[in-house]
Parts: sequence; C-alpha cells; structure tokens
Amino acid sequence: MPVSTRSILHVDMDAFYASVEQRDNPDLVGKPVVVGGGSNRGVVAAASYEARKFGIRSAMPMAEAIRRCDHLVRVKPRMSHYVDASQQIFAVFNEFTPLVEGLSLDEAFLDVTASVKLFGPAAEIAARIKQRIKTETRLTASVGVAENKLVAKIASDLDKPDGLTVVMPEVYRDRLDPLPVRVLPGIGRETLKRLDRIGIATVRDLRLAHDRDLEPIFGRYTQRTRERAAGIDHRPVVPSRDEKSISAEETYDQDLSKPAEMDRELLRLAERTATRLRKSGLAAGTVQIKIRRADFATFTRQQSLKPPSNNTDRICRLARELLHSWLATNPDARIRLLGVGGSKLAPAEQADLFSCDLAHDTSVIDVTVDEIREKFGSRSVGRAKTLD
Repeated sequence: MPVSTRSILHVDMDAFYASVEQRDNPDLVGKPVVVGGGSNRGVVAAASYEARKFGIRSAMPMAEAIRRCDHLVRVKPRMSHYVDASQQIFAVFNEFTPLVEGLSLDEAFLDVTASVKLFGPAAEIAARIKQRIKTETRLTASVGVAENKLVAKIASDLDKPDGLTVVMPEVYRDRLDPLPVRVLPGIGRETLKRLDRIGIATVRDLRLAHDRDLEPIFGRYTQRTRERAAGIDHRPVVPSRDEKSISAEETYDQDLSKPAEMDRELLRLAERTATRLRKSGLAAGTVQIKIRRADFATFTRQQSLKPPSNNTDRICRLARELLHSWLATNPDARIRLLGVGGSKLAPAEQADLFSCDLAHDTSVIDVTVDEIREKFGSRSVGRAKTLD
C-alpha cells in the first residue's frame, strides 16, 4: 500500500505517572503533583498539569521544582503500578492493530491502515482507543492522527490533555507552518540557538529557508530536515523490540560514605531489578552497576552472569563484587547515586524443582516474596539486610 495512504496514530498518555498517582489517591486531584525521588537532589520524573502551570517539567532538578512551587506535592515512584497500567493500555492497542511501536510505558505509534475496513476511519479508531483506555484505566490519552509518524506525533501534542487531533496533508501548511521549529525531532537547544541567529523561528521559516543558510547547521541532513518541515516522513511503524535492559537506581539525600551503607542500598536496588526481571519472565546475562560520586563524576562497571539469572542473591553478589572492585581504586569515595541493572536479556528458564543445582533459577525465597507482594503490596515484606 503506498506510503501516502497510511493511517498512523500517536498515542501519548497525559502526565502518566502523576495521573496514576492522582487516580489512586483522590486527595491529590487538583494539586500540583510531581513524581520523583524524595530527595531534593533528585529529578522530576513526571509532573501533573497543575504542577506544569508553575513551569515544572520532567527531568527538572527537584530543588528547582520546589523553588517554583512551595506547596508542591512530591510522590515517590511506584514503577510496578505504572507498568501494570501500561500493560492494560498496550492491550487495548493490540485489539485494534498488531503494528504497535512502543516508545515508552505511556507512548506508542500505531499503524491502523489495515484496520480501517474493520473498525472505521482512523479518527474513529482513535476515539474508540481513547474511550477504552479511559474505561479500563480511568486515565486520559491524547492522540494524533496523520498519514505519517512525524505529523501524528506533532498532532498529539496540539490539544493536550485528553485531545484528539487530525492533521492531513491538505492542512499541513495551516497547522504546521505556525508552530515553533522545536516541534521537529532532532532540533535541540544548541540547534535552536543557531537557527534563531539566522531568523528561523517557525516550521514555515525552516521550510522556506535557503540551503546556504541550512547547510552550515544541518550538513548532509539538510534535505531531510526540510522534508520534515514540509510534513514528509516515510518511516514505517515497527512493532516494539524486546526490552534491552532492566535497571533501578537511586539518588540519595546524603552521600553514602560507608561500605555497609552501600551494600545495603545495593541489595535494595538488586532486589528491585530482579523483581522486574521475574515479572517480565526474563533473565539477565550481564549485570552492571552505575556509580555517581559526590562530585558528579559517573562510572559504570559490568560483568557477565552465566548462566543468565533473575535470582536476587546472584545479581546482588555480582553487583557487590563490581562495587568493591571500584572502591578499591576509589578509596574514601562518597556516593550520591547508585544503580543496578541487567542486560543481555533472555527468556527465563522454568525452574526444575527436582534439580540439586538451583543456582540459575529463581529461588524459593524470591518466588514467595513475589507472591506476598503481589497480594499485599510492594512494602509488605522485605529482607532484613535492607533495614537501616
């Protein structure tokens, strides 16, 4: 089917993490809420629309967010809840098309070209998806409908929250030309400065600019950039690839200075990572750690784990070896951030209950803890070694 006749949706959940928290706790509704670490040294993972009125955005330092809004409500992330909601949302997507390209837990492209005969026009499919998400999760989504991924993504952001915007080729100039040039992918802060110096502020300015002005900035990508400004994009929707890594990290209010403190935090992080691996039915073939010193210097170390595993103790043991090897060359280091992750992921093997060697399998303790937490919540049980 010709590219020009495609029907593409870009679905973007509205302030996803913060919206989940407001849904689950009615006391937060209408308040400026940010999701992020309890530390003033952490960053904002998500901000409610009430918080955004104060100029608060994701990735902003928490201290800056608090400075902008002195009555800001901070909530610690609950990743398992966001993952659960995401799975419900993607299940809705897959009812309408198998061509779903996930960009994150709360964002995806859908190619519904072949679904139109069954479900009706793309705009009607978008409306049905929005309603199904709202019914299933009590959350809202904004959807852009277009003939390609670029324009669909731009469209989804034009009427947030809870929007549905259709932008077809016949209205490209009316809808795209007035937009700030930063809506186009690949144009970051430094590029914006260079464009501003030559008087390019809007998509129209970029579309009509001379090559002699653009080539010093975009080089061999000049033609592609001009095509984007004209709303041209031939990229297909590619069904999402398997997750490449799973990790957990934490920024601390006070720097970690004692090895015993570091070991305790490492166990907590290893447990979070291993739990996510098991929930995803995956095992890690490589364990890596991330270390950020008090002076913001950041280091990573990794080592193979054979056979691949999602066993908390095995992941923690290897992570501890990596950390102490690093400490040997960084004595007296003070640590502000630690992270533990697993990569080179593979489907987890079914544990053999009659095997004498269970080292590569999920332990009985892990299985029991997972079952208790599934029933009573993530804080219902924990390892004694993680207690302060």
